[in-house]
Amino acid sequence: MAYKSSLPSLSLGAAAWGEAPPDPLAEPALYDSVLSRRVVAYLVDVTLIAVLYVCASLVFGLAGILTFGALTPLGIIVLAVLPVGYHTIFLGRRGATPGMRLFDLELRAWTGRPPDYSQAFLTTVLFYASVSLTAWLILLVAPFTERRRTLHDLLAGTVMVRHARLNATAGPG
Repeated sequence: MAYKSSLPSLSLGAAAWGEAPPDPLAEPALYDSVLSRRVVAYLVDVTLIAVLYVCASLVFGLAGILTFGALTPLGIIVLAVLPVGYHTIFLGRRGATPGMRLFDLELRAWTGRPPDYSQAFLTTVLFYASVSLTAWLILLVAPFTERRRTLHDLLAGTVMVRHARLNATAGPG
């Protein structure tokens, strides 16, 4: 007899919805509390990135000392790209960062497929560029868009949805 877990599946499935995501009026559960969950999920991810940052700083600091500074430039580069790499790898591989997964969120391409690495990279770069240029004010766009999409979602062709409700809406994928 096979054991069936009651936990949400970590597999993303290949369910796609076609040309556009479901309408928020037709499928409100898909977008329910996405914005508030996104904020808290980002705080979790920032905490995880900070832990990675401290670990990498210690490793490259020690490596810099042991190599008389030869590895210091490499350490600076790694630390500079760490947040972009974190988001790109998790979004491109799983459709969600650990924080997003914890709060039942999933990033999807406009067609419903999970984002590939290039779309994940584009989303991440657009996020960091837009928030750094506007001191986070650009995120105020999201409450006024139909599917609560941020500017980087609009430009990258992505939409954030609730993972468990996506599976319930799309059926087994």
